[in-house]
Amino acid sequence: MAIAAGQELGLFINGESAEPASGELRDLAEPATGSPLAQVAMANELDVDRAVDAARGALDGDWGKTPPNERSRLLHALADALVANRKELAELEARNVGKAISSVKAELAQAVENFRFYASAIATIAGRSNPIGGSLLFYSLKEPVGVAGQIVPWNYPLMMTTWKLAPALAAGCAVVLKPDSATPLSALRMAELATEVGFPPGAINIVPGLGPVVGAHLVRHPGVDKIAFTGSTSTGAEIMRMASEPIKRLILELGGKSPNVVFADAELDDAIPSSVWAIYYSAGQSCEARSRVLVERPLYEDFVAKFSELAGKLRVGDPLDPETQMGSLISHEHRDKVHGFVELGRDEGAEVVTGGEPGDGKGAFYPPTVLANVENRMAVAQEEIFGPVVTVIPFEDEKDAIRIANDVKYGLMATVWTGDPARGLRLASRIKAGTVGVNMPYTAFPGIPFGGYKQSGFGRELGLETLELYLETKSVLVSTSARPFNPFGL
Repeated sequence: MAIAAGQELGLFINGESAEPASGELRDLAEPATGSPLAQVAMANELDVDRAVDAARGALDGDWGKTPPNERSRLLHALADALVANRKELAELEARNVGKAISSVKAELAQAVENFRFYASAIATIAGRSNPIGGSLLFYSLKEPVGVAGQIVPWNYPLMMTTWKLAPALAAGCAVVLKPDSATPLSALRMAELATEVGFPPGAINIVPGLGPVVGAHLVRHPGVDKIAFTGSTSTGAEIMRMASEPIKRLILELGGKSPNVVFADAELDDAIPSSVWAIYYSAGQSCEARSRVLVERPLYEDFVAKFSELAGKLRVGDPLDPETQMGSLISHEHRDKVHGFVELGRDEGAEVVTGGEPGDGKGAFYPPTVLANVENRMAVAQEEIFGPVVTVIPFEDEKDAIRIANDVKYGLMATVWTGDPARGLRLASRIKAGTVGVNMPYTAFPGIPFGGYKQSGFGRELGLETLELYLETKSVLVSTSARPFNPFGL
């Protein structure tokens, strides 16, 4: 599926490309160049109905009869297919999203491992049994929840598709997945590969479309048993409201304003370049980006100077150039939103040390930007900017650092840099975040639960816990008595 400008791509329903009910196509352009990329079918409510019917049919048919060892084989086969097509997938993702291909290759490597982890984790699916006493025996069964509706964002479409698909398929669920209407290409290609390696029709269905239309109908659909969503906190709140009446099970991975806490005793040759990476690696368009850097006051001025120097050296440009370290933002509209936050920061009294102005040309580029002299009460320190903008905030001591780190509505990720191992453990226990890194910048690994506290959501991705969230537990009680029961003594 090498994409050529003007190529038309359909929905993916019941194992094959499908025409949209409305006939609507969306023109996609490359964010970094503005060049035409493809035309993609946009689903509506009728298409969601078709996809849900296909998923339900798969559960009642071949997919529902697929035993665990065969599900494991299929997931490993899909991982192999991603490896075999990695060059095409990486280019597809970089062109569709605008991010540096060096970052995309790392995301693709994790995508492969996501399928491999859950292919192996299938062996952990097991109930338990024990005698209750007398002549009663109890045992439990683990069964798939059913049809899973999954919604992934535009910032990591390929990797997030695997975050969602892998545990659901491992559990035996059938999936209707809605990629963002701007970035559906890698999800559509993955569904094709899944069919090629042997997943039965209906097990995986892809319906790109607008959130208020396709996403909302998917959440409300009576044939959908569970919703897994990654995206903004405001949209997550709306999904909770829509899912409340039918009592749908939910996983919500939402926004973040994650702290990166640097103490004066940290190894700065490690902490500073790692802190630069932790905000700019995906042009800041990442829910767990460490967009608030908290720096112990004696270190503050020197840290800001060195951090800004390194940020200014980042290679920003063509996403397909292997030397590029930061690509474009997803769109000009999003770039304008990011710049609006920078202007708000200026109005609030923050100092723009580097960056702070949109780039020229057709691409949606924005430079790595550093805001200093920021107070945590400022909007730029409280709101998720979702761009290459970092706020640097001073703190007085350990207690103050913990207070500032927790003084936001989010709680997704945190990083701590210190030369004192005991301090690192203390902060890991006191910062309210789903993941805390100590003296290392990385965030998400297959097998390690990932998710949020507070308004960053609930449920976990990537871990064995995720597999459990796609399973129901059924209790079975069996009589082993040789005599009939007569509770009323009749």
